[in-house]
Amino acid sequence: MLTLKVNQQLMEQKKIVLFILIVHLAAFLAGCSGNKNSGNNDSSDLWNKLSSYFRPPAEYENVYGNFRSPLLYYNGDTVRTVEDWQRRRTEIKDRWMSLLGQWPPVITGQTFEILDTLHRENFMQYRVRFYWTPNEQTEGYLLVPDKEGKKPAVITTFYEPETAIGLGGKPYRDFAYQLTKRGFVTLSIGTTKTTENQTYSIYYPTIENATLQPLSALAYAAANAWEVLAKVQDVDSTRIGITGHSYGGKWAMFASCLYEKFACAAWGDPGIVFDETKEGYINYWEPWYLGYYPPPWENTWSKNGHDYAKGIYPKLRKEGYDLHELHTLMAPRPFLVSGGYSDGTDRWIALNHTIAVNRLLGYRNNVAMSNRVNHDPTPESNEIIYDFFKWYLHSANKSTKE
Repeated sequence: MLTLKVNQQLMEQKKIVLFILIVHLAAFLAGCSGNKNSGNNDSSDLWNKLSSYFRPPAEYENVYGNFRSPLLYYNGDTVRTVEDWQRRRTEIKDRWMSLLGQWPPVITGQTFEILDTLHRENFMQYRVRFYWTPNEQTEGYLLVPDKEGKKPAVITTFYEPETAIGLGGKPYRDFAYQLTKRGFVTLSIGTTKTTENQTYSIYYPTIENATLQPLSALAYAAANAWEVLAKVQDVDSTRIGITGHSYGGKWAMFASCLYEKFACAAWGDPGIVFDETKEGYINYWEPWYLGYYPPPWENTWSKNGHDYAKGIYPKLRKEGYDLHELHTLMAPRPFLVSGGYSDGTDRWIALNHTIAVNRLLGYRNNVAMSNRVNHDPTPESNEIIYDFFKWYLHSANKSTKE
C-alpha cells in the first residue's frame, strides 16, 4: 500500500510539472506570435503614416508642365525601354558633370581620425577629421548608438556640424541627434570655416580658381564622406542616406543625385527647381552655388541676384536646363522632399518626371513630398523625415518594385 501511495504522489507531481511546462510553452509561443504581429502592425502603421506623401494631389497627377522631358534624349529621340533609360541616364549625368565641372577621383582609402570621444545618453559621440577634398580636411561628428550590430546611417549637411547634433543653432534642425536616438549612425558635416567668412561653400582647388561649381564641390565632399562613413564597423554600407535643410537641403540633393551610392535621401525645402519668384530663398545664382566667379563678389544675398548672375547659372537658364533632370538620376532610389515655402505642392509637376522614370523601370512609391507653409522645419515635418528613413533604411528590405 505504501509503495502504491508513493507512486500515486509521484504521478501527481509529474502531472503538475507537465502542466506548468505546457503553460509556460503556451505563453512563450503566444509571446512570439504577439511580437511577430506587433512587428507587422508596426510596419503597417509606419507605411500608413507615410503612404499619402507618395501621391500627388489630384490636380497635379500626371501633370508635367513646361519642363523638358527626361524621357527624351537631348537630340529629341524617345526613351522607350529600361536599356534606353540607362543610356539616357548616362547622357544626363555626363552633361551635368561637364557643366558643373568634372570631379577629382573620389577618396576611397581613408578612415576617420578620432579627435575626441564623449558618451551622450544612449550613444557615442566622436569628433572626427577626414579629407573631403584632396587638399582639404574637415571636422564633423560621428554619432553611434550603443546597440551592437550593423546599423543604417545618415549623413547630415548644414552650415556647420554642431546644429545637427543638437548643440545650439535654430530649433528643429537637430537631424543627426534625432536620427541617432532612433537607432541610426549619423555623420554631421558642415562648412564651418566658409560660413564664418561668409563664402559658405567648398571651392576646389581654391576659391580664387575653382574648377567645380561650388554646389558640385559640396556634393563631391559628401561622396567622400559616404566613403569614409561606410568603413565604420557599425555601419551597413548598403543603407546610407543623406539629409539637410535649406542650404543643407541643396547640398543633400546634389550629393544624392550625383553619387549613386546613397541609398535614399530627404531634401529639406531646398528649392528643387530653379525659381526666381521666391524672394531669394531659391538663390542658385549665388557664387557659392551655381554662379561662381572669383572674388571679390558683389550683390550677394540679393532677391534680384538672378538679373546679374555669373558662373553657369545664366547658361543653365538660357538653354532650358532645370534640376528635375538631376532628380531622375535618383531613380529607382527613393527620396522625400520636405517642402515648405520654397517647395509647395506645385512642385509635384517637376517630381512627376521622376515618377515617370520610375514607372518605366517598374518601380513605385519612390518619390514623396510633404508640405508646410513656412520654410522653417517643424516637429511634424521632421517626424516624416525620420519615418521615411525608418521605412527605407531601418526596416527590412522594403521593395518598391512592381
